[in-house]
Amino acid sequence: MMSTIVRRAALSAAVVAALTGVAACGSSDSGKDGGEKAAGKTATHVSPIAALRSAEKSTDKADSAKVRSTTSIGDLMSMTANGALTWGDGLKGNLTITYTGGQMAELMKKAGTQSMEARYLPDAYYAHMSDTYAQQAGGGKHWIKYSYEDLAKLGGASGSYMKDQIQNATPNQSVKMLLASGDVKKVGVETVSGVHTTHYSGTLNVADLAGKTSNLSAEQLSALKKQLSQAGVTTDTVDIWIDDQDLLVKKTEKADTANGAMTNTSFYTDYGVKVTAEAPPAGDTKDFADMLKSGGTLTGGTGATS
Repeated sequence: MMSTIVRRAALSAAVVAALTGVAACGSSDSGKDGGEKAAGKTATHVSPIAALRSAEKSTDKADSAKVRSTTSIGDLMSMTANGALTWGDGLKGNLTITYTGGQMAELMKKAGTQSMEARYLPDAYYAHMSDTYAQQAGGGKHWIKYSYEDLAKLGGASGSYMKDQIQNATPNQSVKMLLASGDVKKVGVETVSGVHTTHYSGTLNVADLAGKTSNLSAEQLSALKKQLSQAGVTTDTVDIWIDDQDLLVKKTEKADTANGAMTNTSFYTDYGVKVTAEAPPAGDTKDFADMLKSGGTLTGGTGATS
């Protein structure tokens, strides 16, 4: 039971990074197309593609942001995440993940908590487990370290997908998703959390990626198709809201995955916030690779993306 909790918690923490971290760093569009008048600018016609490119630069330059999100994946889990991330030199940051429903919520209850801290560093991420877990399965240690190389072994191809998604988190991932969709469109001008924004949307069909004509190179399209296919994603609809400073305010994502329908809504604020993240104390950390050697196994369906 505890080994199931460990690996599913690990994968769900990875999912949150992929859906909130990458998106926070990456859903770069521009609100120029509809926000000039509200911002006191001279109205100009900017294509959705040009707007995306412009906001990609602004979001990349911002380097960090506060993030809050909700995510659900079939009957596997529903969760919230809150924290801050930076992406200037590899993904770093801290998120508090709370399981609100599904199999993961039930498993975490048995482990003595419904919330955990996920700490992200460029070479690994760390999951903080409960006192109950530490006593029963952690050898008295609360933190589980997952190097991205170990994560690649978790659940086969799905583990490799999560490794790539986290380790290669860049400020343009969601922009790539929209550009690859081939049908990026401006939906309209909307107010989100009191902020004037422009809304863009696109739907990506993974099966059609190879032959898609877009602003991405053939190599980029191939890599994107591989990542999504490994997660069992067949279609992915991404909507993003960009403010008048060309910064991402909100992102929603809906996808069909191997574990059922996935939905995610993320909000981003306080761009440029200082973010610090350090490895937990070694004396309170257990390496997942060592747990495998001591008897843990990874077989069959192992969680968020298996």
